[in-house]
Amino acid sequence: MMEQEILIPAPLKAGDRIAIAAPASIIKPQVVYRCMEVLRDHGWDPYVTENTFGRFGTYSGTPRQRGDDLETALTDPSTRAILCARGGYGFVHLIERLDKLPLRDDPKWIVGYSDISAFHALMSRHGIASIHAPMTKHIAEHKGEDEDSMTLFSILEGSLPAIDIEPHDLNRTGTATAQLTGGNLAVIAGLINTPWDVIRPGNILFIEDVSEPVYKVERIFYTLKLSGVLEKLAGLVVGRFTQYQPDADYTSMEQMIASMVAPYDFPVAFNVPIGHVDHNIPIPCSLTATLDVRPTGVTVRWSDDS
Repeated sequence: MMEQEILIPAPLKAGDRIAIAAPASIIKPQVVYRCMEVLRDHGWDPYVTENTFGRFGTYSGTPRQRGDDLETALTDPSTRAILCARGGYGFVHLIERLDKLPLRDDPKWIVGYSDISAFHALMSRHGIASIHAPMTKHIAEHKGEDEDSMTLFSILEGSLPAIDIEPHDLNRTGTATAQLTGGNLAVIAGLINTPWDVIRPGNILFIEDVSEPVYKVERIFYTLKLSGVLEKLAGLVVGRFTQYQPDADYTSMEQMIASMVAPYDFPVAFNVPIGHVDHNIPIPCSLTATLDVRPTGVTVRWSDDS
């Protein structure tokens, strides 16, 4: 894929419209309505897309309905951001259709995580920054007053705040500056060797996951190792891996990952609060970042020239 300038969507201002869409699984309306109150209080104008509260099996609608919602929001000049209502599973059904849109003509902020990692992969392919961040349930429960919601709002308004993280015993020190991509490991691993592959040589990769056993994550790491990609990463940010059990081979997911990256020398940061946890730091995707892993802690900051 040819290198292209990464476009940063315009900062949101008072009165801007934010679409709330459900590209994958079903969402409870009351969660979205509470989130909308928070967004209105912040000065924005949120609205729900036509099929946000729909139901088609486990999905919020058929692939056509969900695709219609997103295509309408992505091509509407008055919509300046799309906040995904939740993850689950199903964005992959839409990726080929949405890939045909002229996304660079009017880039909008995309917000979400988990299955929405595939949405970020789509935006990355088109050279557009997006935000791996909490969604409607988190914003509603915390009334937009917690650190992560406030950081998300700050990014939407044009800031790129640095991240400072506590040290971890498994960290490997070093500094790397490169494009930062990633997300839910199971989701982005499903896009390996497709046009939407974000696990690229030379990138800083960030990962997280939920309910995946150690051996399945190890299998993904072996895929990356055998393909030659793992050794060519510029850096690795290991978020939270939750709802799994240690096995007879490894006492933790982190121990397994540390063993897989031991032969290489790129910086690695562990236990970063990214993922299916209450403290889920918003991460701008596809921008140039500097990962600085020191014995005293970890800093991630974004370059002005992304």
